[in-house]
Amino acid sequence: MIVSDKTENVIIVGSGPAGWTAAIYAARANLNPLLYEGAALQEHYDLGRGPLGQLAMTTEVENFPGFPAGDLSGYLDNAIDDSLRQYMAPHQKHGVSGPELMELMRQQAKNFGTRVVTDDIVEVDFSTSPFKLKPREGEQWLQARSVIIATGARANYLGLESENIYKNRGVSACAVCDGALPRFRNKPCVVVGGGDSAIEEADYLSKYSSVVYLVHRRDKFRASQAMVDRIMANKKVEIVWNHVVTEVLGDDQNGVTGVKLDSTVDDSKKELETSGFFLAIGHTPNTDFLKGKLDMNDAGYLKWTVPFRTNTSVEGVFAAGDVADDYYRQAITAAGTGCMSALDAERWLASQGLH
Repeated sequence: MIVSDKTENVIIVGSGPAGWTAAIYAARANLNPLLYEGAALQEHYDLGRGPLGQLAMTTEVENFPGFPAGDLSGYLDNAIDDSLRQYMAPHQKHGVSGPELMELMRQQAKNFGTRVVTDDIVEVDFSTSPFKLKPREGEQWLQARSVIIATGARANYLGLESENIYKNRGVSACAVCDGALPRFRNKPCVVVGGGDSAIEEADYLSKYSSVVYLVHRRDKFRASQAMVDRIMANKKVEIVWNHVVTEVLGDDQNGVTGVKLDSTVDDSKKELETSGFFLAIGHTPNTDFLKGKLDMNDAGYLKWTVPFRTNTSVEGVFAAGDVADDYYRQAITAAGTGCMSALDAERWLASQGLH
C-alpha cells in the first residue's frame, strides 16, 4: 500500500445535495475539505450515480426552497464558472432544474475553498486512524482524520431500453419529486410496484392525475394491510393485477404516451395510455465499497448509530443523505443531513484535538 504523506482533515465522498452541503459547511469551518465527486463514466450515468448525483439527472425542481418560478438566466451566467456554464442546457425560465441546482451547489462549495476531484473512492480502510481511502485512479491511498460518506442511493428500474429513452420525459422514480409537474396534472399515470412505496406513490399521484394505474405482477400486494386498505378505497386508483410492463411508448414531442403490458397468468397483452411512468420498486444504496467496513441495514443503507446525529459505526466517519436515509429521500433532507455531518465532523475533530 502506497500512502500519501498528507493527512486531510476531512474527505467527503459523494456529490449530491448532501455532499455539496457538507463541503460548504466544512469549508466555512476551515477544514479545507477534499471532495471526491465520482468518476464521469457512462456506466455511472446509466445507473443515476454520476458526478452531481441523481438530481443532475432530473429536469424541473419545484420543491427546493428558494427557487420559485422565474428566469434565472442572468444569475446562472454570473454565478457558475464559464467553463461549466457553456455546457449547460438553456435555462427554461420555470425556476431551477436539477443540473442547475447541483452546479450552483458545486460552485458555492468551490467558492469557499473545497477541492474537488472527479474520481471514485473504490476502497477504504477504517480500521486505524488516520483513515485510508483508495481512489480509482492512481496507486496512492489518501489519508484523512475524518470522512463523510454521501454517495446516495440509486433508483431501481426495470431495465427496458424504452424506459431509459424517456427518463425525465415522463419516466420517473419519485412521484413526490415530480408528480405535481404540469406534465402529469389531470392526465393518466402508471405506477409499477407492490410494496408500501408503490402504494404511497400511487396515492400521492392521485391528487394530481386524472387516474393512476397501479401495475403489479402478482395478485396480492406486499404492502402492509393499512396501506392496502387505503389504496383500495381510493377511487382514482385502478389496480392492474398480474401484469408487467414490457415497453414504454412515446415520441419526441410528448415524451411518454403509454405503456405495453403482458399478463403474468396467460398470453394476453394490452396497452395503457399515460403521460407518466413511475417506478416504485426500491432503491439501491451506493455502498458496495463499504461492505464489511461500516454497519448497514439489511438493504445496504448505512446505519446512523447516534440519535439525531450522522455518526456511523466507526468514530470519525459520518454519513449524509440517501446513503443512510431510506425513508425521505428528498434533496432538502439530504442537504440537511449534509450540514449535520459537517458539523458533526468538525466537533468530533475538535474533541479529539485534531482541529
